[in-house]
Amino acid sequence: MNSEQYKIVHLPKEQWKNVPIPMRYTTEEYYDVQMNKNENGFQVGFTKKKLSEPISHYPEEYDFPDKLYQDHWEKAFAWGVIEENDGKQELIACIETCPEEWSNRLMVTELWVHEKHRRKGIGHALMKIAKEQANLEHRRAVILETQSCNVAAIHFYLQEGFELIGFDICCYSNSDIERKEVRLDLGYFPRKSKVKREDIVIREEKEDEYHKVEEVTLRAFWNKHHLGCNEHLLVHKMRNSDVYIPQISRVAEVNGEVVGVICYVRAMLQNGDKQKEILTFGPLCVAPEWQGCGIGGVLLEETLALAKKEGFEGVVIFGEPDYYPLHGFHTCDQFGITTMDGKNFDSFLGVELVEGGLARFGGKFMEPTVFEELPKEENEEFTKHFETPAKQRFPGQWD
Repeated sequence: MNSEQYKIVHLPKEQWKNVPIPMRYTTEEYYDVQMNKNENGFQVGFTKKKLSEPISHYPEEYDFPDKLYQDHWEKAFAWGVIEENDGKQELIACIETCPEEWSNRLMVTELWVHEKHRRKGIGHALMKIAKEQANLEHRRAVILETQSCNVAAIHFYLQEGFELIGFDICCYSNSDIERKEVRLDLGYFPRKSKVKREDIVIREEKEDEYHKVEEVTLRAFWNKHHLGCNEHLLVHKMRNSDVYIPQISRVAEVNGEVVGVICYVRAMLQNGDKQKEILTFGPLCVAPEWQGCGIGGVLLEETLALAKKEGFEGVVIFGEPDYYPLHGFHTCDQFGITTMDGKNFDSFLGVELVEGGLARFGGKFMEPTVFEELPKEENEEFTKHFETPAKQRFPGQWD
């Protein structure tokens, strides 16, 4: 049985809180930690060595055995693999994460696979979910702890792209070095570094790359707001709508690769019996591996300049309230604009391209019908043309 035959599901807190995780392993090797102080500072080394005899660790030897959803991990979220045996659910693998908000890192608090099911790719599949969560939440790193004697785990994490970021020689006791059980902190960094502006090409989309652009959109939104996504279908339908504006819409290219897109359409403000044409845009997105590099900001700023040049006076969107205000957007109540049902909220945002371009008119925002023409059945059929990850539950989804 390989990892594809194991179904990974969300483990709800109300059902799995305080369920024990039977962590146990035997090792014949360890990483010897050497610390030497000299006149210029410290020298630290980690050398893999053979043990004189194997060491085994079991949950029973610890005062605080591993459990899911422990109280000190307030925002924990867990996934696992469950087998049905005689009508009972048996957990055979799991991963739990918890955001470290102050540092914008995602911590893997638990990762476990039952001994009978190891070396089948389940651990890699579970870690893929943690990395996906980090991308969806724009975390700058994924971090975890392991022990210097858990050589198999260290090897696994190195395979997954983690690297040593720190250690603690008195985490578990005051003799961790002697016990050969030093805490090692490992980190994985999903983001590329900032991209220089001169390396980003902002241009019109070509017809032969339509599918590629839709694929980038799918990857950027998959599992972000819902199970799966439909933004790739929206891009597809926008191009064929009578409100689409190709002369403003753009893709971003780095090293010959399309990595981002923004699509503009005409929208309306209605105030009594009067209407005013403005803009809105559909997905502004960047491929997950390129997010956080400044590409989305360049796409937005250059296309807003194009929109102003074309004579448009304002843009209204439904978008992320932590992102768009960094680029000049404000909540629409500041312009006297509401939704069609008279509401305002943090993610209902606008920007004036000329002074008073929105506020002088105010009124209600009329979103183009293309945003509503995304039936579930049509989306499922359209999505068959793409390779997709599994649909999965993540924190922060809307439903």
